[in-house]
Amino acid sequence: MKINWGTGIVLAFVAFISFILFFVVRMSMDNRADHDLVTEEYYKHELAYQDEIDAQNNAKKLEKIQLKRTEEGLLVVFPETIDYKKIKGKVSLYRPSNKHLDFDLDLRLSNTSLLIPDTRLLGGRWDLKIMWEYQGVEFLQKESFNY
Repeated sequence: MKINWGTGIVLAFVAFISFILFFVVRMSMDNRADHDLVTEEYYKHELAYQDEIDAQNNAKKLEKIQLKRTEEGLLVVFPETIDYKKIKGKVSLYRPSNKHLDFDLDLRLSNTSLLIPDTRLLGGRWDLKIMWEYQGVEFLQKESFNY
């Protein structure tokens, strides 16, 4: 049987398309590739995105919240110009590699700092989101750090 150049081109296209389809099917069925959304209520968070932008702009007008690593854990230090007794809010820690390690802490300050215990933080990358309210104005600061 003789194969001319036209048949060779058709066979090459069929082989290439089969190769691509094999990998598309294999990757879409692989359990190691998790295709979940980053957050459980993604669309609800998207609707409130403008509020987050406004809160971030409010936070830029103040001194930045400092993060300090200590032997006891991570210390979140608020500006001393703010009365810490009037601060309400939440600190969210998000671990991109494992959603089971994510946790939230309510802001209950006895001084200008909040200690996140070392036992709660495993080594690796963390995304920190500090949402707080002071005198009716909302603030938001986002940080990424390696612990």
